[in-house]
Amino acid sequence: MQIHLSPRNVRLTGAIHAYVAEKIIRLEEIDEEILAAHVVLLHDEQTDSGGLYCVKVHLAIRGPDIHASDEDGDLYAAIDKISDKLARQLRKRKTRVVDKRRNSSRDEPAL
Repeated sequence: MQIHLSPRNVRLTGAIHAYVAEKIIRLEEIDEEILAAHVVLLHDEQTDSGGLYCVKVHLAIRGPDIHASDEDGDLYAAIDKISDKLARQLRKRKTRVVDKRRNSSRDEPAL
């Protein structure tokens, strides 16, 4: 799987890169069909509280791609939130696919 990071107004350190890679690789344990992940890290300094970090992720998989975004005052917290959202979406997709397979095998007439 390819992981592409795009920092916007954020200095990309080795620690941030490793943390994002770890979270994305954990998603691959849920669904091995992830082809690529594009992660955009944004920092908005215009807010009153000193800035919000926004993380947007696009997962390229077979079928419809998965998108998610979230923001928080802490970059690592935003990354955690987004990985939880993506894990939930992947589990939901996997359950849907498995149920579809089970239901299609029941509908076949017995010989």
